[in-house]
Amino acid sequence: MDKFFLQQQVLERLAEDLLQAEQAARAAHEAATHEENIAENKYDTLGLEAAYLATGHARRAEAVRQAMTNWRQFRPRPYDASQGIQLGALVCLIDSDDQQHQLFLGPAGGSMKLVSDAQPIQVISGESPLGRAMLGKCEGDEVSIQVAPVRQQFEVLKVQ
Repeated sequence: MDKFFLQQQVLERLAEDLLQAEQAARAAHEAATHEENIAENKYDTLGLEAAYLATGHARRAEAVRQAMTNWRQFRPRPYDASQGIQLGALVCLIDSDDQQHQLFLGPAGGSMKLVSDAQPIQVISGESPLGRAMLGKCEGDEVSIQVAPVRQQFEVLKVQ
């Protein structure tokens, strides 16, 4: 699988997310500043609520912009067994039910599903619990994470 192709898919998805966040922020800002939403008494909070919503959408848009910057600057490198799994690794894990999971470990702002060669690939960041647990591991190593009351175990099947 081509890591640079996956990176482009991530950037395209982030661009779509940014467009949606900016549109939502504009709509909420317009609602917050619309003359019909001017408070008539202290209990009339529609304009205030819309302003909070606009602020939240603006923050989301900024987070997506930062993620896009991180992904644009990101240069996935080939796997080096002496360093183990690092950012940019394409990892195949197998769980206790013998199900395989394809993961692409990238910078912050990942967390999306892509498809490459008809295979689903989960993009995760090195800051996620699973991402942190995989860093430095090699093929054949075990990875485990605690998810609520359950401990999940994986084996690193293949790394690219």
